[in-house]
Amino acid sequence: MLFSLTPIDFIIILPFIFLAGFLDAIAGGGGLISLPAYWSAGIPAHMALGTNKFSSSFGTVFSTGRYFRAGMIDVPVAVIGAAMALLGSWLGASTAMITSANFLNYLLIILIPAITVLTLLRRKFGFTDSANLLKLGYRLTLGALAGLVIGFYDGFFGPGTGTFLILIYSGLLHYDFVRANGNSKVVNMASNVAAMVTFAVHGQILYALAIPAAVCGIAGNMVGSKMVVLRGNKLIHKVLVLAMILLLARVIYNAIL
Repeated sequence: MLFSLTPIDFIIILPFIFLAGFLDAIAGGGGLISLPAYWSAGIPAHMALGTNKFSSSFGTVFSTGRYFRAGMIDVPVAVIGAAMALLGSWLGASTAMITSANFLNYLLIILIPAITVLTLLRRKFGFTDSANLLKLGYRLTLGALAGLVIGFYDGFFGPGTGTFLILIYSGLLHYDFVRANGNSKVVNMASNVAAMVTFAVHGQILYALAIPAAVCGIAGNMVGSKMVVLRGNKLIHKVLVLAMILLLARVIYNAIL
């Protein structure tokens, strides 16, 4: 399918892709910014999704590399989570083909404010890392379950996948926000690359925009991940709340439509 863009489209879209990469590197939820930017140019839904996966995949690879070099990833837990997320994403996408996401959409309207309030009230939540007190087998099991469940969510519904991963890693596995974020990036990277390949095979990537968008996404991810390395948990906590607010707005918008 041929689709043409004007120079104004690039000028409008690309800064938002940088911002999306910046947000995604810190607390997940970059797609809440990037997808509306693509849609604003009138790009068809599936092509917008494919183009977004292309740009976000490269950005996630770079931010994951920075977190790995900084020692912010529990590699065994992250890798098994990524593997299970691929399975979960396939199951979720298959389920989405035969059922409606409306129930989950309405459920999230209740859950997101509750999770946000809980995050704000629990002052120590995400600020201490006690995951090493848990046995490795226990961490691997919970990491696999987290990857499977969130992978299913990503395939079935999608918005805010990285944000929910950070919350699960922090809440159930007792990582601080920095390590939770690093682990989530490995899982996100796996699911993003798999989705990107799928969209590419079906010709649903607008490369004329996807390539410069990938450059902007990489830049945003690199700036965001550098700030996380320098400022740590306090920064993630603040941006995480912002990501939850954006996610709630998106879910309510979906419900109204």
